[in-house]
Amino acid sequence: MDLVLNAGLVVKLVLLILVYFSVVSWAIIIYKFLIVQRAMRQSEAFLDFFWSKKRFDVIGQGLKEYSHSPLAVLFRDVYQELMQSRRAIEGQEEEHMLADLGEQDRVARVLRRAMTSETHRLEKYLTFLATTGSAAPFIGLFGTVWGIMNAFHGIGQTGSASLAVVAPGISEALVATALGLVAAIPAVIGYNHFLNKVNVLIGDMDNFSQEILNIVQRMSRSH
Repeated sequence: MDLVLNAGLVVKLVLLILVYFSVVSWAIIIYKFLIVQRAMRQSEAFLDFFWSKKRFDVIGQGLKEYSHSPLAVLFRDVYQELMQSRRAIEGQEEEHMLADLGEQDRVARVLRRAMTSETHRLEKYLTFLATTGSAAPFIGLFGTVWGIMNAFHGIGQTGSASLAVVAPGISEALVATALGLVAAIPAVIGYNHFLNKVNVLIGDMDNFSQEILNIVQRMSRSH
């Protein structure tokens, strides 16, 4: 704490920026951990529910329990599209309507739109982690270089190069590099971890979209 308080104005500003990056990064890491874990858990449960029920109307009634699952969001958007078409067709049985929805192109568009939206939601704030991981060490290094410059400037003014004169200034400067690494390391680890989890969820959404399209295609053929 003494090193921070005795540091120069520029170094203090650098330290404040790094503290901001570190605090926000940890907040994002905790938030994304809760979001991603819940999404993966509910998606797995929704798949079991989806294949056990098999009927779209029954599945549609149970979506509230899986509101944080990207797969449930994909199904909800497709089901709403199917129901809108159903209301436009009077006097037909539900299965005929589902088969008549014209079908695969419209469902495919809905799925692409929903996948894009869910991907953006899952990837939200990851850019900040990547920025912190790449920029924080350089910001800390800037503070260190500036602090060392001031330390050598002080040496020139006092005319003394003893360890007692040089050490405090250099130690103050190195705090910036240390804090830069403290901010960057968790951010890099968190970014790589969540990016991998998000890619898994994107793969699950892609596979589920293909299954939905196959089901709609079979309905069209049966009609």
